[in-house]
Amino acid sequence: MKRSLVLAGGGMRVAWQAGVMRALAEEGLDFQHVDASSGGIMTAGMLLSGVSPKEMCQRWSGVDVKDFGSALPFGDYLKGPWSLPAIGDADGILDKVFPALGIDDAAIRGRAAEPGAVEGSFNVVEFVEKRCHAIDAKDIDAELMAAGMSLPIFLTPLRRDGKIWTDAVWMRDANVAEALRRGAQEIWLVWCIGNSPYWGDGPLEQYVHMIEMSAMGALLADFEAAAAVGREFVLHVIRPAHPLPLDPEFYLGRVDADTLIAMGYRDARAYLDVMTPAGLAKDSNCTAMSEPAPGVRFNDTLRGEIDGSPITFRATVVLPTETSNGPAPFTGYVDHPRFGGRAFVADGHVEASGADLTYRGRVKLDGGWQDLAVARTLQDDPGPDAWMDSRRAQFTIGNSTAELTMSLADAAGLLASIEPVGAHGLVDRAAAVAGFAANGLRELLRRY
Repeated sequence: MKRSLVLAGGGMRVAWQAGVMRALAEEGLDFQHVDASSGGIMTAGMLLSGVSPKEMCQRWSGVDVKDFGSALPFGDYLKGPWSLPAIGDADGILDKVFPALGIDDAAIRGRAAEPGAVEGSFNVVEFVEKRCHAIDAKDIDAELMAAGMSLPIFLTPLRRDGKIWTDAVWMRDANVAEALRRGAQEIWLVWCIGNSPYWGDGPLEQYVHMIEMSAMGALLADFEAAAAVGREFVLHVIRPAHPLPLDPEFYLGRVDADTLIAMGYRDARAYLDVMTPAGLAKDSNCTAMSEPAPGVRFNDTLRGEIDGSPITFRATVVLPTETSNGPAPFTGYVDHPRFGGRAFVADGHVEASGADLTYRGRVKLDGGWQDLAVARTLQDDPGPDAWMDSRRAQFTIGNSTAELTMSLADAAGLLASIEPVGAHGLVDRAAAVAGFAANGLRELLRRY
């Protein structure tokens, strides 16, 4: 059975896809064809350059997101907003981001020419003919890859030999048709574009909505075209339950690559746990998401030692500001040499009873699953600083235990990481943070 991996776009937040690839690799899934559009080009570029999923996660952790932006010549900005070619160009992507991620166009072409190599295709639109080209990995180069990520308004297109190359997002953001053309019988669609009923105000939100409509319209058209000719295939889709943070949040440091990677691992694991051989129905529900309840997201980091080596546990908690019937979810990871470096948490949730708080989940180690628990007691000291009242925690994974501590720097990092979720507009976002501050972490967790 020929299996294709179709990587949809999503801007810089496709760091999320590295976590997905880590989970798929753990399951031993391999692909005979990889197709990518827009931001997904980075994931495909790494894979086809020979970067392993584990290394992909490490490399994304070291990327400076500010490198995605590079300025135009100063004279271009003097033309005024109505004649400005774009906000910036792709030089930062070419000169800094690609090398940091291990993307090497020569290596991609060389590997593609080897017998039995994984096939690759990169979607780039040529504006003069208004046509989307699925450029084969044997013919791709770094400039075309960067052009495929050059979203109009934000980055200038590539002008070459009388042609103008740009991001394919307005025609398609996931090329299922190309996978079928290459004979795929099973398609794994990795989707991190929003697809919820929410309609927001403001130019950024509505620009994103236009991308969502174009992406879903093209995807559904591919499904309908396949059905019209009786082309059968199995569809698997990995996507987040709620829309991911947008690029500005990543660029401004409100969310980081490690958090996005852990989210991708969580979402892949969630699908792998319930998938069936028949896959999913080929309709809009396959990528559907819901809006999260209003609340806040924050990072909780604890450190200690096992066997004389440092261990770090990090949980990114999403805490609703209204009463919930279930435990608060978290994503996260454990760093320790004994665990092969970084091990990501699946099924993460927070349990609380009175002043006792426990992070629970499972981690895959040495091919098997180990239960993880990080327990601490929050002292009964009401007030907005309740989260600082207890910094010590008991860490348990399998037969290993350790005492972890939240340093003052990590406590400050928790405070700085507080970010509203499920809240739109200045007033609602401020209210979400104010609710968290007014009630305190301990009081909110006692509701679960």
